[in-house]
Amino acid sequence: MTDTAPRPTLEAVAARAGVSRATVSRVVNGGDGVRDILVERVRKAVEELGYVPNQAARSLVTRRHDAIAVVVAEPETRVFADPFFALQLRGISKELTAHDNQLVLLLTEGRDDHARVGRYLAGGHVDGALVFSLHLDDPLPELIQRAGVPTVFGGRPGWSGDRRGVVYVDSDNRGGARDAVGHLAGLGRTRIAHITGALDQTSAVDRLDGYRDVMADADPRLIAEADFTPAGGERAMRELLGRCPDVDAVFAANDLTAAGALRVLREAGRRVPDDVAVIGFDDMLPVAEQTDPPLTTVRQDIEEMGRLMARLLLRGLDRGTPQEGVGDTPSSVVLPTTLVRRASA
Repeated sequence: MTDTAPRPTLEAVAARAGVSRATVSRVVNGGDGVRDILVERVRKAVEELGYVPNQAARSLVTRRHDAIAVVVAEPETRVFADPFFALQLRGISKELTAHDNQLVLLLTEGRDDHARVGRYLAGGHVDGALVFSLHLDDPLPELIQRAGVPTVFGGRPGWSGDRRGVVYVDSDNRGGARDAVGHLAGLGRTRIAHITGALDQTSAVDRLDGYRDVMADADPRLIAEADFTPAGGERAMRELLGRCPDVDAVFAANDLTAAGALRVLREAGRRVPDDVAVIGFDDMLPVAEQTDPPLTTVRQDIEEMGRLMARLLLRGLDRGTPQEGVGDTPSSVVLPTTLVRRASA
């Protein structure tokens, strides 16, 4: 075995900087009341000695762990296959990294996982939680409330009960859907179908409502339920062609669903956009630019949503009264969407 050098201590930093241990502690833990010249000497000593603060000791002083739980209410097979989650996690990670916070990723596959996540959050391991992709029957909101952990949600809350103090970040799903369907109607399409997302999630419900805002008198058979996956898009498109062979346009609830629908249309010999125009939602470039033809879609800034979720949570924590602090910002932040035109419509 190789002997390792002892870790530099707070006392060693104080001796090198020529200040007291208390002064070093205040500088390292972000405290106030230290003159700039002493702060600079301490920082120089920390760098020269390679001092790394003891996180457990630091937490006793600051009452912060500098760790944020990111809870995705989906199984890992879905999270790691869908680029939506990668984009949102990238936005969260960038913001947390910029503020020297660790990201702790927690995924849920079933009821046992929900209980595990609830226990972890209640155990005081993290300063707060960012939660997204919730389903309407999800027990996580109640578990989080019980744990007393400051939380920002991704997506409009859909659960019943008291929502006071709930902070969330979402996109204008309904407005974006209206823009998409209005564009298809403006192209002269009259048999416009909608392939929904998972209707136990508010984003899918809002996009369906946006479709109905424009197509109030549409044939109910033009609506096919799916689940935000390519396989769901394929299945729904086959259903639509079977019962509505004269369909001339499709608004799909997301880009993955649209990609599945495009494959089925191609197999059926339907030309896009000549015979059937197709629009998706998300504007995930790895998907939208690689479909055949490239996909017209509604753009939402997924990475910015993640970044803003983290920013709202950290801002509240920095104010010292996390939930009330977050509540000082708008309780619901809804980002705009934009229609991006490509070759499919």
